[in-house]
Amino acid sequence: MTAIPKPATRPHFPHFSSGPCAKRPGWTLALLADAALGRSHRSKLGKAKLGELIDRTRAILGIPADYRIGIVPASDTGAVEMALWSLLGARGVDVLAWESFGAGWVTDIVKQLKLTDVRTLEAPYGKLPDLKQVSPDRDVVFTWNGTTSGVRVPNGDWISAKREGLTICDATSAAFAMTLPWDKLDVTTWSWQKVMGGEGQHGMIVLSPRAVERLTSYKPAWPLPKIFRLTQGGKLIEGVFKGETINTPSMLAVEDQLDALRWAERIGGLSALMARSEANLAAIEKWAAQAGWVGFLAEDKAIRSCTSICLTISDPAVAKLDAEGRAAVSKKLVAALEAEKVAYDIDAYRDAPPGLRIWGGATVETRDLEALFPWLDWAYAKVKPKAAAA
Repeated sequence: MTAIPKPATRPHFPHFSSGPCAKRPGWTLALLADAALGRSHRSKLGKAKLGELIDRTRAILGIPADYRIGIVPASDTGAVEMALWSLLGARGVDVLAWESFGAGWVTDIVKQLKLTDVRTLEAPYGKLPDLKQVSPDRDVVFTWNGTTSGVRVPNGDWISAKREGLTICDATSAAFAMTLPWDKLDVTTWSWQKVMGGEGQHGMIVLSPRAVERLTSYKPAWPLPKIFRLTQGGKLIEGVFKGETINTPSMLAVEDQLDALRWAERIGGLSALMARSEANLAAIEKWAAQAGWVGFLAEDKAIRSCTSICLTISDPAVAKLDAEGRAAVSKKLVAALEAEKVAYDIDAYRDAPPGLRIWGGATVETRDLEALFPWLDWAYAKVKPKAAAA
């Protein structure tokens, strides 16, 4: 590959990190001027803002009226852990793992909760396990979209409508960008800092009536930390799902998320958010087909994520290198782009195969991606090993 002239056009916003993700178009700090700073989250004003956040979330995502929505501590991780520690153990569980976060849930279930009736259904990065193996008689824990692998489940058809077990879905990089079939999901979690470009710290948890029934009829054999407790005296703590959070939330982050939700409403709601993400994936697919040196970790388009878009360097001259050699090339490429201030934080996740990870969620403008592509080609020509380039 010969040298490529440095591109003249730069992305307006070079933020392509997979979390915290780009702020929504038009965002400024001034938009947070109405935050309830210095006020108790339990004040009338504080509870009103938290309740509004829950209501707007329900409306945009189309969450059924009889599903509970709560704001919980510790981001998506805290929300998932709350579900695992509060609900598992009543029956056998199937755990799906095809990337690092799913593997983390396996570790928690097997080594921390020490459950014995566990089936782990695994697949390598870029693939999905055989979803047909999931038993409707067992609980199932899975990620809807693998943030570190760029692989998503294509739909909820594999989940039985007559299931006896609960479905516990980590949807942190799927919510607001992909269709979530609420009738198939009993526990769904995500965090603010993904598709909506919010700030870190807070998680969301959605419970179906079936999940609530499990919570109020089953008591785990292990003690539960305070931040995981959703019941008291065998009854659901309803306040958690009305904005009475378990611990103190950041009212600045709450205001920021409210702004993101209002923006989503203005542009057309969930369908518009999904369309923006899919347009970003389509733009990257078009460029990759023309570039000739890059491919997708998820080779099957049917399971390819439109948010966490994971790329490999497919040029045979680099692909034949060992993992350390391939990682060195991608890190040099990422460093060259960051030095030019045209792309930040797009290296592959530390546990994933070497390559690039470009966020394509709804807050990213397609035109910024299109401005990035010539820079990617320029950077690759710059860092490609000389022996390989000859």
